Amino acid sequence: MPAQMDTTQLFAIAAALGWASGLRLYAVVFLTGLAGWLGWVTLPQGLHLLQQPLMLGASGLMLGAEFFADKVPGLDSLWDMVHTVIRIPAGALLAAGVFGGDQGSWALIAALMGGTLAATSHAAKAGTRAAANTSPEPFSNLGLSLLDDAAVPGMLWLSWAHPVAFFVVLAVVLVLMVLLIVLTAKFVRGVYSRLRGHRSQPRSV
Repeated sequence: MPAQMDTTQLFAIAAALGWASGLRLYAVVFLTGLAGWLGWVTLPQGLHLLQQPLMLGASGLMLGAEFFADKVPGLDSLWDMVHTVIRIPAGALLAAGVFGGDQGSWALIAALMGGTLAATSHAAKAGTRAAANTSPEPFSNLGLSLLDDAAVPGMLWLSWAHPVAFFVVLAVVLVLMVLLIVLTAKFVRGVYSRLRGHRSQPRSV
């Protein structure tokens, strides 16, 4: 555990990595690694791999692919579907990496927290984007994507610079995300019910 970081900051960083991974995994990996490589921050030992040039190149390419895929209605939902099995465990691993292997108990707690936060943000993102894709206009989709683009680096920076403020903001964001998940679930059930009712109507001869 780095001496210059207290437990609050380490958990803030772990939470930010987990939460943001559910939205933009490759942006998290690339931006965190880039910040470490440029010397802007001192990454914990368990995250040093992120700042290696090969990892930066790979995550940068995937970041570019994700950036454009997330702007295309329909393709964004397909991308989210594929990454359901990637973002959540990756968020857990990144969060655990903040504490490293020599802090087994803390790393396990961080992994559980990171995976849970990644699952929450991923569910809110995927559900909201799927609902937005039912609208014929493309602006809501683009606006939500740009919001994610801004939120990820903003929350990562806040976790490093102002960890206590980060937890306050994260609490508000999580409440909003849970509400979005509930509203999206109701919307999907409503669409399904209307489709089922339409199919059950007898056809006129």
